[in-house]
Amino acid sequence: MDIEQKQAEHIDYFVKQASNLKGSSLRNLVVEATSHPSLFAFSEIISVPNVLELEGTENAAFLDLLRMFAHGTWSEYKSVASRLPPLVPDQVLKLKQLTVLTLAETNKVLPYDVLIQELDVKNVRELEDFLINDCMYVGIVRGKLDQLRRCFEVQFAAGRDLRPGQLGSMIQTISDWLSTSDNLLVSIQEKIRWADNMSEMDKKHRKGVEERVEEVKKTLSFKKLQTVSRPTPSSEGMKRSFPNMV
Repeated sequence: MDIEQKQAEHIDYFVKQASNLKGSSLRNLVVEATSHPSLFAFSEIISVPNVLELEGTENAAFLDLLRMFAHGTWSEYKSVASRLPPLVPDQVLKLKQLTVLTLAETNKVLPYDVLIQELDVKNVRELEDFLINDCMYVGIVRGKLDQLRRCFEVQFAAGRDLRPGQLGSMIQTISDWLSTSDNLLVSIQEKIRWADNMSEMDKKHRKGVEERVEEVKKTLSFKKLQTVSRPTPSSEGMKRSFPNMV
């Protein structure tokens, strides 16, 4: 079963659970969801009306925590940790995994120094163990560890929840890509027409050359035929023509 299908099943489970709970009873659900080893998307849970009703209540911090796991990083959590519920070890691990996904969104070559700082790991060995065991083995990223260059080369990274305002940016990016593709298609079509025209001109030129060659062949054949069929004067005829030679 691939990671996308697993995500869909886990999301469906937590959405149904959240729909049946209210207020403080949602706390444990938030902790469970943000600790789950195979769940990396939280927008659908946040959009459940019962969860949104936490806004402005004494349990609002758990809604903010869900939003942190949907869009934030480990360093962002640390900067506002005093206003959010404390994390259990599984939540810390999850947020660090999500941090790698965020970094991979904008850069496919992640320097070790940046990762060590963003993930709060002590050394390269700990970093590489984390990337191998907690990221690549889980299936959320694929890539190559380059110890010589001290970087992680990302080949694939699972997507995170869209941040507020990100959808408009993505739509614009796709629109720009479509416009570029249309222009490229027009250019290719023009080159195809040019190539077709050149091919047609080449065919006409070749046909003309072949026709001229045939004309030359016919002319040479006719001249050769005339030369062969012309009578050669006999010796008697030469005698009659030049009697004084005898």
